[in-house]
Amino acid sequence: MGLAMFFDVRRVAVIAAGLSLLAVHATGAQDFGDTPYVQTPQNVVERMLQVAKVGPGDYVIDLGSGDGRLVITAAQKYGARGFGVDLDRRLVELANKRAASAGVGDRAVFYERDIYETDLSGASVVTIYLLPEVNLMMRPTLLATLKPGTRVVTHDYDMAEWAPDEQMVMDAPDKPVGRDKKSKVFFYVIPANAAGKWRWEMPVADKPAVFNLNVAQNFQSVTGSVEFNGATLPLEKARLRGEDISFSLNDARGKTRYEFTGKISGRNITGAAQVASANAQRRLEWDAVRTESGTPAHALLKKPTMQELQQKLQ
Repeated sequence: MGLAMFFDVRRVAVIAAGLSLLAVHATGAQDFGDTPYVQTPQNVVERMLQVAKVGPGDYVIDLGSGDGRLVITAAQKYGARGFGVDLDRRLVELANKRAASAGVGDRAVFYERDIYETDLSGASVVTIYLLPEVNLMMRPTLLATLKPGTRVVTHDYDMAEWAPDEQMVMDAPDKPVGRDKKSKVFFYVIPANAAGKWRWEMPVADKPAVFNLNVAQNFQSVTGSVEFNGATLPLEKARLRGEDISFSLNDARGKTRYEFTGKISGRNITGAAQVASANAQRRLEWDAVRTESGTPAHALLKKPTMQELQQKLQ
């Protein structure tokens, strides 16, 4: 897995090997097989796969796959399947030879392909070692194409406004670039669309009550409130991770605290609520229906233009 260059007339990407800048003007995707790439150290490969909890049921897609080490390791050590893409024909050939030599050629395959033209929909894990500008260009595709719950792991560069679910800095003694021999790993989970309004019924003090949930969302960050029995209570400790949503409500009127957990599936949330009052604690089921669709704020972000990317690189 390594840094590679991908671009077309609408996009620009930059590769750093010795931090040199290549200015590109083209009318279509091209193969720059001579472009140097930076290998991901093997211990970083291992950590990326571990943080994503890759296992036999996973399908891993590696963008900028270099010599294939990430997908090969995923197949050989963790029992996964998948493929990598790179624009360097020689690296693709090398990666396929290495996979065959490792005995995983049927589960780790590599293609000479533009990342922007790659179908990612079958992935349960996507791994990336590209530069920040390329991450930004790929970000809308990742969020729009991948299923909620899909794991994304990036090496060294994050996703800007999209905060990682986890991040770490680790020693990388075999890293071919950089003075400190450190690598950063960023872990993301594709969030479901929780934005909008939801409704469900649940007893309060043994009487039926209607709950109306209003959610605003930006990536995996959710805020909002719940209306029931004439009160509007803000969400506390709201959290969205893939399809899993959780939040708390504190109803001072009845000195009651609600802890909701649920799973989003299309227009429904199904889960359980722990209800604790001064006199009792109980567990109730809740099944919410979306009454009004919402658009997460991140879905309204525009892809950066060529000029904006060039300005970032100055």
